[in-house]
Amino acid sequence: MGSHPINLIFRFILELCALTAIGIWGWHQSHGLLRFVLAISIPIIFAAIWGVFAVPDDPSRSRTAPVIVSGIVRLTIELGIFTIAIWALQDACFIKLSWIFGIIVALHYFISYDRIAWLIKH
Repeated sequence: MGSHPINLIFRFILELCALTAIGIWGWHQSHGLLRFVLAISIPIIFAAIWGVFAVPDDPSRSRTAPVIVSGIVRLTIELGIFTIAIWALQDACFIKLSWIFGIIVALHYFISYDRIAWLIKH
């Protein structure tokens, strides 16, 4: 199920939501021009981290990546970014939204059990 097209679209939407949550957190950290800088630059940094590291032959990603890592490292990066996004929503006082997002992310990983197993093996 992890590489099913609908699940891949769902995961992509979750990734965009995570980056948006991190951007919202950046927005709430300051006022004036710095608020814009943080709201834009922090999600870009996380998106770069997300896109740079990949497992060879991952069926759910493009076949190329600048930095090749093991499946455990990739899974840790993904879970870390989602965890930071959930925390960012809570810290920005979007408590209910953080819980909803966390439950949806957990559900996604539960549905993607085959991808999790593949990442752990590779």
